[in-house]
Amino acid sequence: MRIGVLTGGGDCPGLNAVIRAVVRKGVETYGHEFVGYRDGWKGPLEGLTRPLGLEDVEDILARGGTILGSSRTNPYTVDGGVDRIRENVRAAGIDALVAIGGEDTLGVAKRLTDDGLGVVGVPKTIDNDLSGTDYTFGFDTAVSIATEAIDRLRTTAESHHRALVVEVMGRHAGWIALHSGLAGGANVILVPERRFDIDQVAAWVKHRFDQEYAPIIVVAEGAQPSDGGEALQSDELDAFGHVRLGGIGIWLAAELEQRTGHESRCVVLGHIQRGGTPTAYDRVLATRFGLHAIDAVHEGEFGVMVALRGTDIVRVPLAEATAELKTVPPERYAEAEVFFG
Repeated sequence: MRIGVLTGGGDCPGLNAVIRAVVRKGVETYGHEFVGYRDGWKGPLEGLTRPLGLEDVEDILARGGTILGSSRTNPYTVDGGVDRIRENVRAAGIDALVAIGGEDTLGVAKRLTDDGLGVVGVPKTIDNDLSGTDYTFGFDTAVSIATEAIDRLRTTAESHHRALVVEVMGRHAGWIALHSGLAGGANVILVPERRFDIDQVAAWVKHRFDQEYAPIIVVAEGAQPSDGGEALQSDELDAFGHVRLGGIGIWLAAELEQRTGHESRCVVLGHIQRGGTPTAYDRVLATRFGLHAIDAVHEGEFGVMVALRGTDIVRVPLAEATAELKTVPPERYAEAEVFFG
């Protein structure tokens, strides 16, 4: 078989580990041939390819980012986009596609499968918000980076007797905030799943100062105050209709300083959480996903996503994986609330 591989959406530590595993097993075990599509769905849409042989994946296991490039291209918003992909795939002699991405990339994969193309999905997102899998690779790395930042910021917060607000990624799901906040001993964790009362947050911060400690507040970029509407998002939309978020951390720090009388600062971690080398956990998980993805392709089982269930890698329908986001449940947030204030 001649198989196309692409990575879509935001970059993520572990993408190269998946590519390496797919190609290594595909070539050495099954004798398949591979073509790399560049820049997500833009690759098959515009016929952008690059070689993807054993020599191309030799030293990429520990590299962050993706050697194939990425984009947020949505072929279903392009006039004639699906027909162009079908024509380009046929012209390149491609028998199947391995799509590595999050909800948007795999949402396109599901629709293309319905339209007759053979696609197998691999779940990638630092947000860990894909249904059907216990964990996605990239999440552990992002949490580790955020936790290290919290540890470092705590020392300077205590030295200057400041409140420090750490803004982490998480548009609709607060998994990074929850895990890094718990691991870093944050005094308040704010997530998109529950609007927060700014007066209560200020009371927790003041209580912490009264105990002569400097508070750390971890807030996901998609968190919203209970009386703040949607003021902290822009009108700008991406190809998948998502608004651009940002500013909640800066707003929160200013509000806390005004309400408590204590100096407050905000640190926005942003794309630092996406960059750099993947953790050992993410390298192993990404590798296992890649190995099982090429098995599914070889067996002709398309329209599925490989997923982690417990310690096993299983296959789930792309429709199930993209039906709804996996968000932080109330009981998990309640565990963190024990440590607030």
